[in-house]
Amino acid sequence: MPAGRSRITALTDFVYLRMRHRDAWSSATAQPAPPQRGFESLRGRKYCLLTTFRKSGEAVPTPVWFGLADGKLYLRTEAAVGKVKRIRANPRVLVAPCTVRGKPLGPPAEGRARILGPQETDGAERAIAANYGLFRRLYESAGNRLPIELVYVELAPPLASVNGEA
Repeated sequence: MPAGRSRITALTDFVYLRMRHRDAWSSATAQPAPPQRGFESLRGRKYCLLTTFRKSGEAVPTPVWFGLADGKLYLRTEAAVGKVKRIRANPRVLVAPCTVRGKPLGPPAEGRARILGPQETDGAERAIAANYGLFRRLYESAGNRLPIELVYVELAPPLASVNGEA
């Protein structure tokens, strides 16, 4: 087990990888949505397929809970997981609406990710909480009792050029 990775994370990674939909990997090679649309295709959705990239360029898709605010996407995850390591090495990501198992429901949108500092997390938590109800509060209250370090991640769409084109 990699350093810093909890047994709980190892177990959930094992389960989630086996239940991941086979089409999840197709999102990395799909034609991206126009940049001016930003993350609009995710509005009203409960899951997004976050695709991060290994140093080799290999895409790694992961369905996640998220929230939207001010044109940006926010998610919370365990600090020791692979997606955080990949984001630190390469901030380029793709996000697409998906099912709980990661089956894409639309084209991916390009984005750039960054790990938020502790002083930046309040807005991220509000955005995520606004997208979910009682189930998330129950899930999070149970999870918050575990000795696991969590981080918030902010995704921003690519910036349009001065004349409005991408």
